[in-house]
Amino acid sequence: MKLAEAVARAEQAPDERALADIRREVADELESAARSADYRERAAAYRAIGQLRFNQKTELLRRGLEDESPASRGSALLSLELLSRDHPGLVNGSRALLHSLANDDPNQAVRRLAILCLKNGSPTADTITLLAHLGDESDDAGLRGAATAVHQALKKKSTKR
Repeated sequence: MKLAEAVARAEQAPDERALADIRREVADELESAARSADYRERAAAYRAIGQLRFNQKTELLRRGLEDESPASRGSALLSLELLSRDHPGLVNGSRALLHSLANDDPNQAVRRLAILCLKNGSPTADTITLLAHLGDESDDAGLRGAATAVHQALKKKSTKR
């Protein structure tokens, strides 16, 4: 089964068991695509991890965050954001890498996606400080807006603690 077909079937899966069956069918293909020389195949694999809610493949996502291709890094970030909505530990475990991507990645879309992922993690002081800096100092209006919004959300989350 192709990844695109598996993702389409996953959207129609009636329950978690059916989704687990789909994941089992495409596990090898997903691994192979994530190791492909073609960045498009890697990007599709990283994106499918989130769409299939494939929590067992989070190590592949970490590799995707370090991929040479901005498309692959972006796809890995999209999946990390999706999976971390219910599991903030995924963001907390990748915090240093997310900080690096948000602050230094040459691709502005990747930087914004890294910032959005940070929203799902714990409101640590270093993250709040980084987001405040990016919200004040970034040359890119979209990045400033994302950093400011996530900064405010994390500050609000930290005051509830």
